[in-house]
Amino acid sequence: MGTMAEGRILIADDEDGLRWVLEKGFRGAGYQVTAVKDGTSALREAEAQPFDLILLDIRMPGMDGLTLLGHVRAKRPDAQVVIMTAHGTVETAIQAMQKGAYDYLAKPFDLDEALLLAERALMAQRLSQEVTSLKTGLKEVWEFGALVGRHPTMQEVYKTIGRIAATDVSVLLRGESGTGKEVVARAIHHYSRRAGRPFVGISAAAIPATLLESELFGHEKGAFTDAKERRLGKLELAHGGTVFFDEIGDMPPELQVKLLRALQERAFERVGGHELIRMDVRVLAATHRDLEAMMKSGRFREDLFYRLNVVSLSLPALRERRGDIPLLVEHFLSKYLETLGERAIAPDAMNRLAGYEWPGNVRELENVIQRAMVMASGGVILPEHLPIGPVSAAAGVAADSSLEEIIEKKMAECVRGLRGQAAAISTVSWSGSSKSRSCAPSCARPRATRSARRSCSASTATRSAKSSRNTASIPTRFKTAPGRR
Repeated sequence: MGTMAEGRILIADDEDGLRWVLEKGFRGAGYQVTAVKDGTSALREAEAQPFDLILLDIRMPGMDGLTLLGHVRAKRPDAQVVIMTAHGTVETAIQAMQKGAYDYLAKPFDLDEALLLAERALMAQRLSQEVTSLKTGLKEVWEFGALVGRHPTMQEVYKTIGRIAATDVSVLLRGESGTGKEVVARAIHHYSRRAGRPFVGISAAAIPATLLESELFGHEKGAFTDAKERRLGKLELAHGGTVFFDEIGDMPPELQVKLLRALQERAFERVGGHELIRMDVRVLAATHRDLEAMMKSGRFREDLFYRLNVVSLSLPALRERRGDIPLLVEHFLSKYLETLGERAIAPDAMNRLAGYEWPGNVRELENVIQRAMVMASGGVILPEHLPIGPVSAAAGVAADSSLEEIIEKKMAECVRGLRGQAAAISTVSWSGSSKSRSCAPSCARPRATRSARRSCSASTATRSAKSSRNTASIPTRFKTAPGRR
């Protein structure tokens, strides 16, 4: 059977002998099997947990197979359903197919026939999932597009993703909030052999400690006061795929012990239950905390740290790679093009974005661009459309830029200012020609106030004085040639 034996199968039949044979045969082939004897119980199981294949008898107490088929298709549209019937008429087959059944088995049938049909049904389900994955590929391109950047640190991140994606090793993602740790986790899953299986995330910081255990491992009916029915946990839902523990540093110490045991044994029990649930998941974790310091203070288990930290991947803060801000801005402008319309961004606005410290990192930048696109009804994002605090003029030039890039950037600013000045002179006559020759964009605007022009002129003079003092430190190839301006 190979990989097909990874499926979960639900069998619903009121014949005890047939149900026993099917359950034993499918378990022997490696499937996880749940067997019930009536339609009501089958619907309850289908609502409580996902199944890859459901076998339904056409006539059962409580609810017949065709009625149950309609409910199952509504609750579990991804599941393949096979109808079993001793009345294999043409009418029955047509009704079953119209309601969404994959196929039907006419009783009596051999176990080998049932196993072969199950294998074909699960193969069809896998192919359907692959098609769905391809259809949603464009959405994932936008999501993974947040990983754009030419900074050397980001290049190392890309290389590491490529090296580890195909393996099943645990990865610990580190970095400040908003740097894209979950995006990296999804990219690792997307390029792994588990790409067609679930990606399930759980945040230790977002869920109260009293509920986190049940959320992680699931619970049985009656396990606690509000446990009115059985519920599957994140580890069980992620079977065959990837589980992502966000903010793992916020997990309570008592739960760290249980998680460590589950990861070591690759199995766990639901809260209030005794059945050992086997799990096959890849583990990714993320944190913005200093786990080494937490280990020294006893707030994080050392053995769990080493279990998670097989490969460590650190993501840089946005202020450490300012040169990537224009690339990210263009990405977000394209991302929201269809919903918010086309927008351009003014050079002054881009300079302001480059000079901001970005405590919220890439997440904050995306939020700012989205809001600015809404506010810029004229089609151009201006500085006043940016909901950010004070910026550093010195930081406006990317810290990771080379001297050549800095000089090229300043020359481009001067050219833009002079072009704007020429356009203004051709349409409006105004005084202060000596002030209008400044490279600063505010001086090139015909409606600039006198105080703004005086400030701009003074600022230009100050920069010129500083430039003359620093000329000796500039390499010869960047100095102005004698006799040229």
